[in-house]
Amino acid sequence: MSILLAASLLLKALAIPLLARVAWVDFSTQKITNRDVLLLLCLGLGSLQLLSVQAGSWWDMGLSAIAAFTLFIVLFPLWAMRKVGAGDVKLMAVTPLLIGGSNLAVFSLLLLGFAGVIVILVRNPFLLPAGLFRQYVQHLDRKGVVPFGVPISTAAICTIAFQIYVSLMVATSSGILQQLN
Repeated sequence: MSILLAASLLLKALAIPLLARVAWVDFSTQKITNRDVLLLLCLGLGSLQLLSVQAGSWWDMGLSAIAAFTLFIVLFPLWAMRKVGAGDVKLMAVTPLLIGGSNLAVFSLLLLGFAGVIVILVRNPFLLPAGLFRQYVQHLDRKGVVPFGVPISTAAICTIAFQIYVSLMVATSSGILQQLN
């Protein structure tokens, strides 16, 4: 494994606890701070830059930038109509830069699944066990809000974990193949 790939994976791994924090804060306060989004942007751009230098191609960074810009343009009117929060729009726009353009399909599928689960739980809190959590979800339902930062962050965490796993498996298998030759 090259130093650039290892550094890129380290930056992505550093994003995981930050994404977990974003999910928790959004769930508990329905807020996603600009500071957290900016930190994720820096980690994502740094990781993409390292990967682009290693690969000698800027394709993944370009695809990520196009996806980020497109998501921002598409989601901005939804924020203006008060259908989603500004933090959700910013987090969604930064996420392609964090996970990379080559992993957008994995992220999209995970996001679709996690968002569906969150919406179902918020709209049907009787599916949850009794207690404080159920009362909180009922409160969210009454307010008419859904903390979309939770599924966005969860999908990003799972995508990053998948990337790290695949990279480590490839590095391990290439090391084994080199030893056999």
